[in-house]
Amino acid sequence: MQYMLLIAANEAEEQQIPDAEMGQMIAAYGAYTQALIQAGALVSGERLRESTKATTVRVREGKTTVLDGPYAEAKEQLGGFYIIDVADLDAALHWAARCPGAAYGSIEVRPIWPTEKMSSPECSNAG
Repeated sequence: MQYMLLIAANEAEEQQIPDAEMGQMIAAYGAYTQALIQAGALVSGERLRESTKATTVRVREGKTTVLDGPYAEAKEQLGGFYIIDVADLDAALHWAARCPGAAYGSIEVRPIWPTEKMSSPECSNAG
């Protein structure tokens, strides 16, 4: 089963991290990524640019609005993700706990709908 590990942290706090500590964090993410690869669990993963680079799109009553920046009220911002393929939720939670971001932010673990199910009645009723 595939799960997305959504990595969230406070960007303002992250910018205050000294360079040496940031280097250690980057190295920890490299080791974590390698562990996922060696376990055969990694499907995909990327670091995201800061939330100030985001663009938000909304469609209301047929009208599209495009706004610069994120507009969700949150203390933490989405900073990256991994998509993993593991046996079950327990395995996904194990990997989430090992993610370096869990030490300073949070990791949201979400199951992914398989692509072939996107048009199924089960998916359309999931709302």
